[in-house]
Amino acid sequence: MPGDAHAIDDHDDLYQAGMTSHASVNVMLALEDAFDIEFPDAMLKRSVFESVASIAAALTTLEAAA
Repeated sequence: MPGDAHAIDDHDDLYQAGMTSHASVNVMLALEDAFDIEFPDAMLKRSVFESVASIAAALTTLEAAA
């Protein structure tokens, strides 16, 4: 992503900040590896990866279900 990642707020739209759909797949794969989880098909949508806050909420949901 262009720009300073530290300047992004938890609720800022990551796609507007320059994240591509390809990059969001890389983020998903890295999260699955780091947290030993798997995103179900129902969560594979733009809104889940739209912001740091939405990603954190998805992780919380997945960890609670484990």
